Amino acid sequence: MRTRSGARAGMVAALTAVLALGAAGCVPIDEPDTSPSSAGDVNQQLDELTVAVAGSMKGYSRTRFPHWRDTGKNCDVRDSVLQRDGESIKLSGCNVVGGRWESPYDGLALTDPADVDIDHVVPLANAWRSGADEWDDSKRGDFANDLTRPQLVAVSLRSNRAKGDQDPSQWKPPNKAVWCRYAADWVTVKHYWRLTVTSAEKAALTDMLEGCTWATKR
Repeated sequence: MRTRSGARAGMVAALTAVLALGAAGCVPIDEPDTSPSSAGDVNQQLDELTVAVAGSMKGYSRTRFPHWRDTGKNCDVRDSVLQRDGESIKLSGCNVVGGRWESPYDGLALTDPADVDIDHVVPLANAWRSGADEWDDSKRGDFANDLTRPQLVAVSLRSNRAKGDQDPSQWKPPNKAVWCRYAADWVTVKHYWRLTVTSAEKAALTDMLEGCTWATKR
């Protein structure tokens, strides 16, 4: 059981961290709204997704999804996610220059920000093929910098490169312990942004969500 003095110390540490970030000109961000709280909720969202054949990549470019946006003086969305998902963060001004991250996809422990990628849970190219090609660049920028939904997560560079723009029917995190969270996050993002899924993608998500519980976060 956590003692009262321990809780007070934790509150002081948290307040100190917030003040330090504020002094550096950074805007602290909260954990994103995670996936639905029950299997029923997320499965309902999955059922509501439109099933369609993947669209063409014609006209696609990552520059059509402008990122990363500024989140403070000399820092951006990448810095904000690194701060949110890491521990013992070290800053130079507002830039993250050190810390510790555990990549949920493969369990790797990372201490160099250069080894950390910020993954778009629903990849930009996948979004393009599932409806984002019809958006304007401003809306695509909102999607690429979405800190509210569980769309951005700090992962190992290796796992992000292996994933590429593949959907869950083509690639799943090597760490099976996060499959429930990953599938639920994928559904949450696609549902909010009204993106389509392929039949194979929906089948893979259904399998990944079978038997999931929502007692723990990512």
